[in-house]
Amino acid sequence: MPDTRGAAWDAYSASKPQRRPTNAKGETTWFNWTQHPDHGPGAELLSLKPGDSVLDLGCGSGGNLAHLATLGMRAVGVDLSPGQLSKARERWPDVSGMELHQGEALTLLAESSSTFDAVYSVFGAAYFTNPDLMLPAVLERLPSGGVFAMSQYPAIEGCYGCQASFIPRGPDEDPMVVKRWDYPPETWTAMLTSYGFEDVTATVLPAPAHRKRRIGTLLVTGKRHLTA
Repeated sequence: MPDTRGAAWDAYSASKPQRRPTNAKGETTWFNWTQHPDHGPGAELLSLKPGDSVLDLGCGSGGNLAHLATLGMRAVGVDLSPGQLSKARERWPDVSGMELHQGEALTLLAESSSTFDAVYSVFGAAYFTNPDLMLPAVLERLPSGGVFAMSQYPAIEGCYGCQASFIPRGPDEDPMVVKRWDYPPETWTAMLTSYGFEDVTATVLPAPAHRKRRIGTLLVTGKRHLTA
């Protein structure tokens, strides 16, 4: 069966507008972990400083990645969708330090000779890749003390493991289907710990009280073992 995930995410990209010109604070770049605007923690969760390197798994149209580049990081992103990457290049043409790759996140992790001070995924490839493959691959690319963080929708109670996500296309076309992996927070904590991550946290950040959409955001973090 052909891999149609790139086409699915191209269809998704075509249905979404570019990121807003500014956020509620008037900033032209910003980091957002959740599906709710101007909500939740920011880039500080990654414990980065200028000059550090960071990898975005499923960088999409590049908003979070561009923000990290403006903070002085070497900001590397990978995404399956050429359409998403085209939007990133169109929106952030003058941002230095941002490096975009088209392809499979697991392939980049396997073939890269670099380590990254942080690896993250915001509703990205870590959500749509088997964690038994993703987690050890991420750990290999982190130095001692390096941070991994990901966000995604919380699992529906009882609907755990590999699930189906439907990506809308045109009004006369059936949606495309991609796989995602859903688990409760305690399972994510156990999985990251079992693969060698330390200081693991997995929590559901509630939706902002003033918004009609009430689904929160699952936020998972862990670090590679800190060696002396």
